[in-house]
Amino acid sequence: MIIDLFSILPLTCAIFVLLFGFYMLFSNYRSPLHQLLFGFTMSMFLWQFGTFMMFANRENPQLALIWDRVVYAGVIFMPPFMHHFSLLFTGRTGQQKNLLRLNYFLAILSLIASRTTYFVDDIYVYSWGAHSQARILHHIFLGYFFVGTGLFFRNILTYYHTLKDLVHKAQTIYVFIAFAIVIFIGGSAYLYGYGIDTKFPFAYFSGLIFPIMLAYTVTRHHLLGTKVITTEILVGLADFVLVIQLFLARSLTEIVLRIIIVIGVSIIGLFLIKSVRKEVTRSEELTVLTSSLRQANIRLQELDRQKTEFLSIASHQLRTPLSIINGYIELIKEGDYGKVGKKMKEVLGNMDESNGRLVKLVDEFLNVTRIEQGRTKFIFEKGDLNSTVTSAVAELKERGEQRGLKLHWKPPAFPAMVAMDEEKIRNVVFNFIDNAIKYCDQGIIEVIVEDDKDGIILRVRDRGLGFDEHDQYNFFQKFYRGENVKGVNVTGTGLGLYVCRMFIEAHHGRVWATSPGLKKGSEFGFWLPATQPAVPPAPSPTPAEPVGAAALI
Repeated sequence: MIIDLFSILPLTCAIFVLLFGFYMLFSNYRSPLHQLLFGFTMSMFLWQFGTFMMFANRENPQLALIWDRVVYAGVIFMPPFMHHFSLLFTGRTGQQKNLLRLNYFLAILSLIASRTTYFVDDIYVYSWGAHSQARILHHIFLGYFFVGTGLFFRNILTYYHTLKDLVHKAQTIYVFIAFAIVIFIGGSAYLYGYGIDTKFPFAYFSGLIFPIMLAYTVTRHHLLGTKVITTEILVGLADFVLVIQLFLARSLTEIVLRIIIVIGVSIIGLFLIKSVRKEVTRSEELTVLTSSLRQANIRLQELDRQKTEFLSIASHQLRTPLSIINGYIELIKEGDYGKVGKKMKEVLGNMDESNGRLVKLVDEFLNVTRIEQGRTKFIFEKGDLNSTVTSAVAELKERGEQRGLKLHWKPPAFPAMVAMDEEKIRNVVFNFIDNAIKYCDQGIIEVIVEDDKDGIILRVRDRGLGFDEHDQYNFFQKFYRGENVKGVNVTGTGLGLYVCRMFIEAHHGRVWATSPGLKKGSEFGFWLPATQPAVPPAPSPTPAEPVGAAALI
């Protein structure tokens, strides 16, 4: 046997194509597309390996001719494999059935013909290799070969012109180029059958370029639905290089050592591939889950929008009759419809109180819907927060005293000047103090205003129910009522603190709620910047913990 650089080249390509074919098959052995690609790579393997054996035995014409017939056993089936692959790749499996059957039939006839002397005979030995000489049936086969493979290129080009997605278009053009390299560059090997020496083995390099090109398409554009192929190809390349080294060994000891290295690298590679497969599977599962969550979130957002719209309509519809009821109650109490007895006044008072709670509830709903629909208007003016707090404390002082509570508010010596919508901020201050009164049954409620570097801090502290960590992170959510108030005879919707958060965030501020624990009191507070940007931010769906909140508490 003659082993030189020119005979090792087709052997190298044969091993490379073989590894690529098995990697593609094992990545999804049930896929018809993978199976066909494997069949095509096996055809290429027979071509390249048969060429190696023919080159190595070129001094023995009879043996070289036998190996050239092995070459044709692979090459002959390239046209039907490519034609079939193009139909699967383009999704046209229901078309060209008779043409595909004819392609396979002609390949089988060509295989039978290739065993005779009317196909190839004799051996042409040229400067660096050898090739059998073409006879009459070979001329006919050559026409069939290029027509049969031409069906692949026609189908791929037709499919390409129907595509709009850029990724699929790029994928298709790379597939086209990869197979074109095999047919038109690899096809130059036919020239040797007609006694033409190209002086350079262009044809056999296609065995390297084709899998590399297709591997790029697989990894870059996710052809055949496999991502783990990148790792498989890298492992295959490592094994391939090590196998080639076996042919360059100079002693038996060196051969054995290199075989051990090949086995070791292969085992490590298999574990690596298995690990990557598992990781890719998890990644794909996570991708599917993320997509499902995204769709669910979109549906929830739509439901939330519809709910807000319903609240808006319902609240407006309720507001008018409640106002009318309130008006009639006042008229009856004042005697416009006749004298009212003491007992009747008591009943009317209860009705007025209940109606007032309903009006307040409707107002809360209206506030929420206006905020979420972006219809709340803010008028920012420079003002003294101390005055706002003083006003709110004065209004709530009597209510606190009725419950045996003392409101402790001492305005600081400095003016707490901030840019604010005074009505909205007063609503927040009022709500914080009112909640402290509701959920505190003894002691002092402290209201504190502090100066901060870039703004003003307000704290409302009580010695009431307190709460745990779960409540701390949910108080400012919509419709949330704390676990700490279960069993307490206090009505509420869970909207008040949510509205407070929306108002403060519209001022570019931050809210928080802290407590040492149940029965240990609590603190509700906010921070406002000294200056207000021109455009208020859109309220966020969930409250974020204020930056530096730990330092503020």
